[in-house]
Amino acid sequence: MTHFLRLLSVLTFSTITFGQTGPDKFKQLGEELATPNVYRNAAGAPGHQYYQQKADYKMKVVLDDEKQTLAGAETISYTNNSPDALSYLWLQLDQNIRKPGSDAQLTSTSSIESMSSPYALTRTFNAMEFEGGFNIEEVTDVSGKKMTYTIVGTMMRIDLPKALSNGASVVFNIKWWYNINNRMEIGGRSGYEYFEEEDNYIYTIAQFFPRMCVYNDVEGWQNKQFLGGGEFTLTFGDYDVEITVPTDHVVAATGELQNASKILTKEQQKRFEEAQNSNDPVFIITPEEAAEVEKSKASGTKTWIFKAENVRDFAFASSRKFMWDAQAVKQESKTVMAMSYFPKEGNPLWEKYSTRLIAQTLRTYSKHTFDYPYPVAISVHANAIGMEYPMICFNGGRPNADGTYSERTKYGMHSVIIHEVGHNYFPMIINSDERQWTWMDEGLNTFLQYLTEQEWQRDYPSRRGPAHLIVDYMKGDKSYITPIMTNSESLFQFGNNAYGKPATALNILRETILGRELFDYAFKVYAQRWMFKHPTPADFFRTMEDASGIDLDWFWRGWFYTTDYVDISLESVKWYQMNTFDPEIEKNIERDFAESENKNISELRNRESIAKTVNEEYPELDDEYNTRDIFEVTAADKAAYQAFLAGLSESDKALLNSGYEFYQLDFKNKGGLVMPLIIQFTFEDGSTELVRIPAEIWRKNADYVSKVFFFKKKVTHVVLDPFLETADCDTYDNAFPRQLVPSRFEIFEQKNNEY
Repeated sequence: MTHFLRLLSVLTFSTITFGQTGPDKFKQLGEELATPNVYRNAAGAPGHQYYQQKADYKMKVVLDDEKQTLAGAETISYTNNSPDALSYLWLQLDQNIRKPGSDAQLTSTSSIESMSSPYALTRTFNAMEFEGGFNIEEVTDVSGKKMTYTIVGTMMRIDLPKALSNGASVVFNIKWWYNINNRMEIGGRSGYEYFEEEDNYIYTIAQFFPRMCVYNDVEGWQNKQFLGGGEFTLTFGDYDVEITVPTDHVVAATGELQNASKILTKEQQKRFEEAQNSNDPVFIITPEEAAEVEKSKASGTKTWIFKAENVRDFAFASSRKFMWDAQAVKQESKTVMAMSYFPKEGNPLWEKYSTRLIAQTLRTYSKHTFDYPYPVAISVHANAIGMEYPMICFNGGRPNADGTYSERTKYGMHSVIIHEVGHNYFPMIINSDERQWTWMDEGLNTFLQYLTEQEWQRDYPSRRGPAHLIVDYMKGDKSYITPIMTNSESLFQFGNNAYGKPATALNILRETILGRELFDYAFKVYAQRWMFKHPTPADFFRTMEDASGIDLDWFWRGWFYTTDYVDISLESVKWYQMNTFDPEIEKNIERDFAESENKNISELRNRESIAKTVNEEYPELDDEYNTRDIFEVTAADKAAYQAFLAGLSESDKALLNSGYEFYQLDFKNKGGLVMPLIIQFTFEDGSTELVRIPAEIWRKNADYVSKVFFFKKKVTHVVLDPFLETADCDTYDNAFPRQLVPSRFEIFEQKNNEY
């Protein structure tokens, strides 16, 4: 056999062996995903018999500013749209997580070390001694007759006298009250903050009323207890809520204010009308007005009335300390009011940034999903972590007492407002089950948060999104890493697992796997298919494949179902040239090789230690075999070459004279997670060429692959993943020749030390 290629050099870093090992990385997800049916079809869309329940609420609540209690009476109208007859109803009593001896307290692990600081010990005692939880006073039907109910931890079952059939509704009443928790002492998503110097409070109130559990085609009744990690899964409905508070309090809430003419002064109403046509924030309640009100407490109460349509929850904030500003955000379908409520302790940051951040969040998120459908989007200042509810969210970011602030505080405030406002889309509208799948709201939301941050400020110091920011987590101790597809309460490293890794996966899917055009189209299809509905992971996975036209099962399997990480090494590079068989060319090449080849140690030392060999002393011993020029082109060589050419086709002759340089690259998958190969070649003339190879190159062997490339220029440098887009955890073995690079940890630290 005639070989046209000759090996010039090889750089090998480890031994390559071939043969499939381990599980099939490209196995379809059929066994992992629920079987498509009439409720959810194989394309990832709602099926032709998809249904969901409806729960409408009318409530009257009273906030006691002296006792820090909240009392309420609610009427729930529940409609059964399922094909099943329901003999009982389940409601969530999330405040019961604070009852002494709750499952959340009993199952929370601790150690002496974790409680050794005064802060931790005090917080633990405060939480244990707090008399929290709902006090259910009565449950009655529409005629006032008592109904049978059973409380099970953070849930309550109401037994119906007659099964609720398809299309039927039931109306019932619940009367309750509870003690509001001090967020600063025992934590919590809602509660109050006390300002001792002026004897004032900021209340951020949520999970404050018994709420209907979800009943659907996937799990029947949602029956997971609230343990604190997994958040909420809720039913859509309409709300009519009356909130009675001290007369000098300002209330922000889910929905639209119905009695502004009775609540606001004429001047404040005029400012609100101005804000509805302003592209800049306009104060409804000014800093001066807020400062005057918070100096002394007025007597009496005032009732604020709000209505909200097609929302899954309701929350509100109340304080006499609030300033209030607002601006209009114009969309194609409607104009939305972006509004912020904050005390003087939030300035100067909040007055300058909060409402504008809301506006930008709505613009970016709507571009990638749908026009924001609600009339308002509100950000409330709370000295705590952020938390989200329909149309309203509570956000941290407090400057120092003198008004100064660090870069960390500034960007932390920016990011939390973007994130929590963004939750209006995921999960408030695209209503996934947070109690089971945290990543479906936090991960997707964090991904869009990253896009918003980058549109807000050039080179914004985003903490999550870009691939290289997740590598320290991905390559960490697997004993403390769980797959993304893990129940919310069982996650290790909650932030990395539910926020960072899925956000990174989506960014990689957008930038590297699908490309922006395909990804953006498919993501918008998913958002619009499932707005105001209850999607599952299978619905998301299937929609992204269906709308993009790309099989992504390998991607979901690796990124979402395993703890594998990306570590692909460039193991060896072999350089070949075309063998022309022309003795004039080939023997010159052989001569150059021989002259450049390193001498072995014995040969080098013999030149010095052997003064004269025998044939050097007796030249007559030489003959043609040790005096000839072995690289001389002979007549026989020329004749053999002509005979060789005579036997070639014209295409073979053209190939011999093509001038191609051939390079075989061998790759090893060390981390287990298959990914595309992005390879950048640099040539002698300084030019470069980028080659993108889909992940399917690994389909027959997920451990080792080889690929031959050919160019008409000599390659001087090869880099794998040159733009840090695959989350490769070790870039040292990504280059030929090898080059020193900062560790991933150092890159991460350099980024975050900027603020």
